[in-house]
Amino acid sequence: MIHNSLMLTALFAFVAALAVSFAVTPAVKICAKHFGAVDVPKDNRRMHKVPIPRMGGLAIFLGFIISVALFGKLDQQMCAILLGAVVVVMLGIADDKMALPPSIKFAGQIIAALIPALSGVDIERFTNPFADGSYFSLGVFSIPVTVIWIVGLINAVNFIDGLDGLAVGVSSIASITMFTIAVLVSETYVAIVMAALAGACIGFMPYNMNPAKIFMGDTGSMFLGYILATMSIQGLFKFYAVISFAVPFIMLGLPIFDTAFAIIRRLLKGQSPLKADRGHVHHRLIDMGFDQKQSVAILYVLSAILGLSAVLLTTSGEVKIIILVIAVLLSVMIGMSITAYEQHSEQKHHEETPQQDPEAPGGKEDQHE
Repeated sequence: MIHNSLMLTALFAFVAALAVSFAVTPAVKICAKHFGAVDVPKDNRRMHKVPIPRMGGLAIFLGFIISVALFGKLDQQMCAILLGAVVVVMLGIADDKMALPPSIKFAGQIIAALIPALSGVDIERFTNPFADGSYFSLGVFSIPVTVIWIVGLINAVNFIDGLDGLAVGVSSIASITMFTIAVLVSETYVAIVMAALAGACIGFMPYNMNPAKIFMGDTGSMFLGYILATMSIQGLFKFYAVISFAVPFIMLGLPIFDTAFAIIRRLLKGQSPLKADRGHVHHRLIDMGFDQKQSVAILYVLSAILGLSAVLLTTSGEVKIIILVIAVLLSVMIGMSITAYEQHSEQKHHEETPQQDPEAPGGKEDQHE
């Protein structure tokens, strides 16, 4: 009976969020244009050719928060999560409007992360995967580790928001994965919130799929990363042995690994980890010859595989470690193969490009101009 009641409430939360998100997106699009939150293609990282309104994440936020208010449990911790979400959304709106400096965005993300972290939504311990029943207590490091997790995932989802429908689709898959796991471990609270988030994402998708009519912008990508991060450490997700160690990393594997590779790549080049470039996995798929729809479909499948692995990891006793290893190896192999392709392409381009005299017409000085 309790299970049926949970599924019915989750269904209502899903439908309500979907309906609100879908209904308000056209109004948000008009507001974005008047507000000046428009993405103008000005470099080769952008796949679109014409100006497109952003700030569409506001529609996702509205669908989510209305659904949670109607069907969720607004206790102290959830109120703290929602307050942090408001900070993230306001930060995203400002960035979509005027392109905030990375330092300002980073500081705002830390403030947003501290709100739930100081209200009990924190990572208290890591399970020891090699010894049943044992764990590593974080103690005084609990708050810093929680802030790092939340801020890291905010930026991870933000980094993959480079193709039409990619970030919202990956977030939908992650939400459905987390919903499934929450149902399996009887975590009603998390399940309803994840149903609302999935509905809000799916309600926005028709406007965001290629060719996109509106982008979610940082308003949406940072909000999605924030909610996925906070809810992945909430409720029984804090204490369930396997979940607390591996599942969040697997079900959110695509943005996490893409971000990790981006940071390593930029540091090896002597660049800031926050410096934007055209080396993310979706860019590399485009450079390999896939179009936007094909690239997004490939990354959807990868996210679904990782999500299924996360679900199986919570239900299959003997094969947990095997699934974990396969999921990690799959992600690493894909990342390494794409990286190898990029290095080969750069080397080939370098060999085919004739060297020019820096002082000759068209040389380095002229190119710099």
